[in-house]
Amino acid sequence: MPGTLERISAHILFPLLSIVTVPHWVGPVWESRGAELYKLGRKGMLIALVCVTGLLSNRWLYTGHSPLSDLYESLLFLSWGLCLTHIVLIRGRNDWLGVVTAPGAMLTYGFATISASVGDARSTTLVPASQSYWLMMHVSMMMPSYAALLCGSLLAMAFLVIASRSRPAVSTDSFDTTYPVRPALISMGYPAERPLEILIYSCMSRRRVKLSQWLDRWSNRIISLGFLFLTLGITSGAVRANEAWGYYWNWDPKETWALITWLTFAVYLHTRITRGWQGEKPAIVASLGYLITRIRHSGVNPLGRGPHSHGWLI
Repeated sequence: MPGTLERISAHILFPLLSIVTVPHWVGPVWESRGAELYKLGRKGMLIALVCVTGLLSNRWLYTGHSPLSDLYESLLFLSWGLCLTHIVLIRGRNDWLGVVTAPGAMLTYGFATISASVGDARSTTLVPASQSYWLMMHVSMMMPSYAALLCGSLLAMAFLVIASRSRPAVSTDSFDTTYPVRPALISMGYPAERPLEILIYSCMSRRRVKLSQWLDRWSNRIISLGFLFLTLGITSGAVRANEAWGYYWNWDPKETWALITWLTFAVYLHTRITRGWQGEKPAIVASLGYLITRIRHSGVNPLGRGPHSHGWLI
């Protein structure tokens, strides 16, 4: 029964998420119909969220444990988290955020479908060693951390794209004036000491300035939340490892990349909090964090060898 439901969902969900992505990509270009397109995209994502929720619930009822025991189930849960993030954040003026969250959910579910096609979708009963409350806490913290860190990093990448397109390629050394848009321009990566504000502002739209501020602010907030979940997940995972295997840390590929991920986003938050960095510099760090998070979640499982994975390379 679960296999049949998963095959049906694979033929429905991926096309649905692909269709949902289109309005959010076309909306910013076709502004006259943008509101209608965004509304259609929200309805489609809500249907996708209900379908993924039903799929996860079905596996939970069938196996008797939370559907977080293998790569396929974790990818399903991650796609569910991205769909939920989309529904929560895409409200009113934030419709454009679907440019990031909708394709993220689509690609994650696509990876889950590929994982299912190679045999990782079988519903199995957990061995006694895996039936631990610490394991439940570990996995339930790690999955939201992935969703939050990926979304926050994608927002930072979107910030970099907008910042690069908003910077005018003109020389303005002869202008010596000030204008009350300095904080916005600094967040876009412009040097604070150069008196270029008035001409730069004339070359940028007010909408892009506000959008860049919004992206910078929300990428920081979402990454901060994801970092908290990641810290709790790593800590509970260490306690569970000691309970199951007699050690807190073993430096297997999954643990090593979890530490690399944690350190990357720790650097991101440190530079923002203690150094006061805003704009492009922390956004570059967050973009690197996106790649590392993807490697940690989807790359180590098929390649790494250890208690967390069953790969063959490292």
